[in-house]
Amino acid sequence: MRKKQLLAYLKGACSGRRYTVKGADLEKALHLSGTDLRKLVNRLRQDGVPICSSREGYFYARTAGEIYATILQLQSMVRGLEAAIHGLESALEQFGETTLPESRQSGPGSGEGGG
Repeated sequence: MRKKQLLAYLKGACSGRRYTVKGADLEKALHLSGTDLRKLVNRLRQDGVPICSSREGYFYARTAGEIYATILQLQSMVRGLEAAIHGLESALEQFGETTLPESRQSGPGSGEGGG
């Protein structure tokens, strides 16, 4: 239901970059948290809906160029996340770890482990 509301709002009032709406304004208008808004935008995008964004906010794409600009922005975010992951993997060396403990099924507070 909220996905449909968000889509209708963006498609009706925010068609094209020229009519970008700030995330905070969308949150107020649709009574959403920032987290819920981002999740809904992500789901709509995964469904193939052309929801674009910029530093100014969100809008419904009117051109392929608007979509492409959002794709470039998202790719930049992916590279930033990959760099953060790489940095954290390097930080594992400070703890005597050189690989991720993927094979470990227990973690802190699991009641397992030794000492």
